[in-house]
This record gives sequence, structure tokens and C-alpha cells, in this order.
Amino acid sequence: MTVGVNDDNSQDMGMLYYVLLWSIICYFWWKWRAGETLNSLQLQGNYVFITGCDSGFGKLAARALDAKGFRVIAACMTEKGAEELKASASDKLQTVLMNVTDTENIKSVVEKVKKDVGENGLWGLINNAGIMGPSAPTDWLNIEHYRAPIEVNLLGLINVTINFLPLVKKAKGRIINVTSVGGVVPICSGGYCPSKYGAEAFNDSLRQDMKPFGVKVCCIEPGLFKTGLSDKVRIMKEKRLIWNNLSPDIQRQYGENYLKDDAVKKEHLVKLCENIDLSLVVKCMEHALMSKHPQTRYSAGLDAKLLWLPLSIMPTFVQDYVLMKNKVKLLNPNAS
Repeated sequence: MTVGVNDDNSQDMGMLYYVLLWSIICYFWWKWRAGETLNSLQLQGNYVFITGCDSGFGKLAARALDAKGFRVIAACMTEKGAEELKASASDKLQTVLMNVTDTENIKSVVEKVKKDVGENGLWGLINNAGIMGPSAPTDWLNIEHYRAPIEVNLLGLINVTINFLPLVKKAKGRIINVTSVGGVVPICSGGYCPSKYGAEAFNDSLRQDMKPFGVKVCCIEPGLFKTGLSDKVRIMKEKRLIWNNLSPDIQRQYGENYLKDDAVKKEHLVKLCENIDLSLVVKCMEHALMSKHPQTRYSAGLDAKLLWLPLSIMPTFVQDYVLMKNKVKLLNPNAS
């Protein structure tokens, strides 16, 4: 009996070593595969269109890709943003003014880009434009508070993609959608997270639809980064404005110290999670454009990798517990 038990243990250990060995081999093969890049000489001169280039990720990406030899067409919302970007890039970089919520504006920009790229088509489309919108408890908000982030972050992204698709298909190129960890975990209330959840779903259906055409679709899910999107002064100002227009009943439920306590909670979260280096997101964009085998999803920022994305696959009660720790306890929920 003892001999039989030892034989079984030996077989189990052998199987474990076998699985471990193959896991190591597969890991290094995957890393090598991910590191394969397309011929840089072939990529130089290819056109890339980026939205939301007035500031933040878009502005930095436009400059970085311009330096790598891509023909960058950067869409800005304002003349000031376009002028500042052109002053910090090469003469090859072009800027256009585009509002992603204006269909006619988008179509006119597409016609211009079509003439520029010619028969080669558009190698890269980076949907980066986005806004935060008011962030406050749901019972403070009305439908107009939700409208702007959904129109920009979701409908705008879809509209731009649909109009540029023929040019990307012609090049068998890449589409890169910048969503957020707010698209897999509801990190705040308001229209931001619903817009990003929708963008994630659109990204997945688009990826499947484009496979037959040789177009690769990628999604970048940044964590919390220090950009204009997360300007805490603006966020608190918007929240204060909404608070001032609430009914007395709701104000009594939340308590007069709610805004102050909420600001403290948010400040603690920012100190714990905020990333300063915007190039982490830009490097994901570069890999998605230049790799032979771009990833389906990219996570950028330690908080995304270690907190938000792991949390997104946890049971609901775990998610609720963690997320509720960042919420202020109401003074009297039953007040009326």
C-alpha cells in the first residue's frame, strides 16, 4: 500500500512539473510574440488620426507618434489647443478642428482625411476624446447631467468610428478605443461610467465585426491619471452647484457635512491611486499601432492593474464592499 501511495504522489508531482514547465514556456512565448513589431520603415509615413488632442493623452500621443514618423492628423476642439500642439510638433503634423458630437463636422473632416491618405487608407484611428461630466449621487441628478458624457464618450466615439471605417478597412489598419477602468467597475456615479461601459461593449462588437477585414481593434483601460478630466476643483464646483439646487429633503438625508466629507474621501483615493506619468497610456497606443500582435485590451497605471481590473472580476458583494468604502455615510436616509 505504501509503495502505491508513493507512486501516485510521484505521478502527481510529475504532472505538476509538466504543467508548470509548459506554463513558463507559454508565458515567454506570449511575451516574445507581444514584442514583435511591424517594420518601422513600412510604418513611417502611415497616417494616424487621433481625437481629443487639445490636452492630456491625446496631445502627448500626437507628439510621440509624430516623432516616430507617423503622419499624425490631430483633432482638437479649440483653435488654442490646435495652435499649442502644432507649436510643439514637427511640420508634418496636421491639426483639424472637430466636435465628436457634430455629425456634419465629422463628415467634413473625413473628406479632408480621405484626400490626404489617398489609396493607402488610414492606418490608425485613436478614439481618445472624452469628458467626465458631473459626478454626484444618482438621486441628485437629472437626465441632462447624463447627456453630455454619453454623447461625447459613447455616441461620439461610435460616430467617429463609423465614418472613418472605410478608410481604416482600406489600410487593414488599427482602431484604438480609449475607455477607462470606469468601463468595468462603477468608480463614480453620473454619466461617465455608463458611457464607458457602452464604449467597452461597442469595442467588443466592433472587434468581432472587423476580423474578416484584417482590421485589429484594441481597447485601452487607463486607471486614475492626473489630467484635466480629473480636475478635483472643477468636479467639486459642479457638485456644489448641484447640491445647491437639491430639495431640502435630499439635503437632510445626506447632511450638511456631506460635501466636505466626500472631498476628504476623494482626496484619499487620489493620493492612493492617481498616476502622474501619462506616457503609460501613450505607450499602450504605440504598441497597439506597431505590434504584429496587438493586445485586445491594455491596462495603464498600477491602480488599474492591481485594484480596479482585479476588482471587476470579483463577486458583487466584494465589489460593493470595496466601492462603498469610498462613499460617505448618509446622515439620515429616512429624512423627509
